[in-house]
Amino acid sequence: MAEGLIDKTGAAVTVTLDVGDPISAYVVRLADESPAGRAEFINSPAEERIFFHTEVDEEFGGRGLAGLLVREALADSIRKNRTVVPVCPLFARHLRTHGDEFSADGGAFRRPTPSDIALVQRATGSAA
Repeated sequence: MAEGLIDKTGAAVTVTLDVGDPISAYVVRLADESPAGRAEFINSPAEERIFFHTEVDEEFGGRGLAGLLVREALADSIRKNRTVVPVCPLFARHLRTHGDEFSADGGAFRRPTPSDIALVQRATGSAA
């Protein structure tokens, strides 16, 4: 999906989309194709993307991979005309800071509702 990305160390990385049911994820991969982190989401019945969990393996911390994941996931959501619902604190923080830019680029987002949280809980089997 997104190639030619460079992390803060100067290393090449890619971001790919792993489609699942019900949970899909954008995965940041190192040059050797090994995964280093992921941003998980579910599609709502309204075809919105509810981003609920983002993590980067501890050994790759400080390389800017979480930011690359968020930016690439948001850019792809624009391309696919999907409204973003940021349950994940990382996505919520990014959109609080850069939401105007995201919207100006054609993106749409909204605040999560209790029904969004319930949908994530059902999909993940979690009470969180």
